[in-house]
Amino acid sequence: MSNRIVLRAGEALVAGGPPGTAAEPEVVIGELDGPVGTAIATLTGDQVQGHTRVFALLNTDVMVRPVTLCVSKVTVDNPRYTNILMGTVQFAIANGVLDAVRAGYIPKEKANDLGVICSVWLAPTIVDVKDLDHKILFEIHRKGMCEAIRKAMASEPTIDWLLENQDKITHKYYQMGLDGKV
Repeated sequence: MSNRIVLRAGEALVAGGPPGTAAEPEVVIGELDGPVGTAIATLTGDQVQGHTRVFALLNTDVMVRPVTLCVSKVTVDNPRYTNILMGTVQFAIANGVLDAVRAGYIPKEKANDLGVICSVWLAPTIVDVKDLDHKILFEIHRKGMCEAIRKAMASEPTIDWLLENQDKITHKYYQMGLDGKV
């Protein structure tokens, strides 16, 4: 088996904090000289108003490895939302990536060869939260990012688990009631 990581995908949902603080990162991970690297370069150079793509930073000039590109799932058009997303959440994602390397989910020796694209969910209602606890928001998004990477690198859930559990799971936002009516 090759040590090459062409493309892995994963997601996680971490909730439990105050309203608006849930994290639901979706990630793709792969070699920089493969499709993920091409996507990172393309997304970085093809900015879209309201969906700015930025590298995950520990601070204004300290980018993490593996290089990680954050892409917002929500159209960003509010300065407070921008500050929370590009401050607390971006910092949390950067720390989650390093946590994943530290935990061995991403091999340390591959940190300069891999790239991560993170599709970031931050509830638009976050702008209405008075006295937002940035520490809680940070911890939830940090944990979410690390877990999404873990699941991607472990190829979880497995196809066997999915097939076994398919009929036991109902999507949280599925609108049909038990009587078959919407």
